[in-house]
Amino acid sequence: MAEGGPRATVRVPATSANLGPGFDSLGLALDLWDEVTAETTSGTAVTVEVEGEGAGTVPDDERHLVAATMLRTFAHLDLAPPGLRLKCRNAIPHARGLGSSSAAIVAGIMLADALAGAGMTRSEKLVLADAIEGHPDNVAPCLLGGFTIAYSTGDGARAVRLDPSPRLHPWVYVPEHRGLTAVARAALPAKVPHADAVFNLSRSALLVAAVAHHPSRLFDATDDRLHQSYRAEGMPESTALLTRLRTAGVAAAISGAGPTVLALAVDDAGVPEAPPGFEASRLDVASGAVQVATSPNE
Repeated sequence: MAEGGPRATVRVPATSANLGPGFDSLGLALDLWDEVTAETTSGTAVTVEVEGEGAGTVPDDERHLVAATMLRTFAHLDLAPPGLRLKCRNAIPHARGLGSSSAAIVAGIMLADALAGAGMTRSEKLVLADAIEGHPDNVAPCLLGGFTIAYSTGDGARAVRLDPSPRLHPWVYVPEHRGLTAVARAALPAKVPHADAVFNLSRSALLVAAVAHHPSRLFDATDDRLHQSYRAEGMPESTALLTRLRTAGVAAAISGAGPTVLALAVDDAGVPEAPPGFEASRLDVASGAVQVATSPNE
């Protein structure tokens, strides 16, 4: 493609996954966005400029996750990769359990699809995003918005989107320190007690009803026995905050692999102030998952 080729811009939301009992299956899109613009250039070089989160620390070439995902998507579409110039304006905190990697993956797929004019369906994008990310609980709400129930089939990931009750108001307690998903996953046991599996099955089913129609049940619905206790040693400050919130009667859970803590307030109910080292923010649920604009280069 020639210098000054087409340009596309996407906006992708933060997400919170698991929501307590829904390990690797339940997720919520949050009104905190990364915006990425991609422009094709001559040759095959890839350059990335980053503003905000990750500036100066993430790769600025084809190793950047958005760029790498774009290249993989072009290959998936059997297209030769063009040269790329990317500009990322990031607001989603990195390595905090708010889906920054899923947002980058979704952005890359959407940008490649838009520049190629391929017309991939959202189902096709979800399957590819899941294949790259490795689990669908964050990529599903990033793509679809709202509250999602994701699951895997022999043909790839699938998801159902529900609109949360307007009485539900998410809060995130974001710590200064970072966490790593790989470390959090390594803390999980290979087997869990049958009683704990049954407990989480009941709470996950209840959570779907609570988020959509019965927010008064959110406290019971966000309880978990499958992953949070096993990860507690690796995030003691977040675990202490989670205990404090739930002791105060707040429906709270570790967001994704942590260390951010998610609280689900009902109506105008207040939540405790953030302890030192954390910043609390109220975020709306994101109803639109990804917004795309395309244009020829001027």
